[in-house]
Amino acid sequence: MVTASQALASNIDVSNEQMDTIEVENLVIEFALDNAFFKRQYMRAVNGVSMTIKAGEALAIVGESGSGKSTCARALTRLYKPTAGMLRLNGQDINCPENLISQEALAKQIQMIFQDPFGSLNPVHTIRHHLYRPIRIHLPHLSGQELEDYMLATLERVGLSPASQTAGKFPHELSGGQRQRVAIARALATGAKFILADEPISMLDVSIRLGILNLMGDMKDEGIGFLYITHDIATARYFAERTGVMYVGHMVEWGNSDAVTQTPQHPYTQLLISAVPEVGRKRDNNSSKDHSKNQIPLWTSESKGCPFAGRCPKVSQVCQDRMPDVTQVAEDHFVRCFALAR
Repeated sequence: MVTASQALASNIDVSNEQMDTIEVENLVIEFALDNAFFKRQYMRAVNGVSMTIKAGEALAIVGESGSGKSTCARALTRLYKPTAGMLRLNGQDINCPENLISQEALAKQIQMIFQDPFGSLNPVHTIRHHLYRPIRIHLPHLSGQELEDYMLATLERVGLSPASQTAGKFPHELSGGQRQRVAIARALATGAKFILADEPISMLDVSIRLGILNLMGDMKDEGIGFLYITHDIATARYFAERTGVMYVGHMVEWGNSDAVTQTPQHPYTQLLISAVPEVGRKRDNNSSKDHSKNQIPLWTSESKGCPFAGRCPKVSQVCQDRMPDVTQVAEDHFVRCFALAR
């Protein structure tokens, strides 16, 4: 009989002969605002975003709600169709009509973990059912006891022991952290090389968040690449090697996580970091009240200037007129801000 660990190992490609990579180049995504007959208006949710996600590494994307973080991730799974730009998986355009990657093949390589671990699981089915389904679809050669062994090994891999007992339970019988581990196990069951984790710990108790982050860290060590979407810039630094800061669909600062979080250059990144509670530091309500509370703009194809100009304490006329160019401030640290030149 094949053991659980043998079943799992036989379906995980640990070869490093070729580095798996996701590339996003000048991604633009627009959504219609109304149904006007003559001229429909569009909101530009993502505007010219580029990024690279490598196997065995994590890229964190931070920013407020509405910044376009989740929209980027959903475009990679074809939940949203790009308006413009290129999305590549291992060099192949995933939206190319002449050589289209099937949805099944794409799902085998790229999986998502959603924010709500209960909402992403069907309450009328057991955990065994939730894992059996993706395994049968993406690993059809497994059946009978081999299928059961692989499923149990996947649950063990994410720390749900004893796996045989967990498999027979329903989602409501598990804690929030356990349900999120099931969601991670379901993503792993396909043999995915990349996981897009959309706020995976925000709905969990503080006491169990670190356990989920460490689990994903172990998965990185096994060669899985992550896009880690979060509001929490502190966990971005803890988990991800690189961090990008998004605002109103624009990438305003990006690079090495330590550099971005320890020496932030863009006023928006500085605002995010200043909002992180720190023991012994008094909150200065007067320093940002004139700027940070201003309305977040609605960006369209006709919009111009820096999207943060309306809230920026360092704003000048040029910020209102055009978008700042990319400035490299360190070996792996980039920012879009006119204030750097002054």
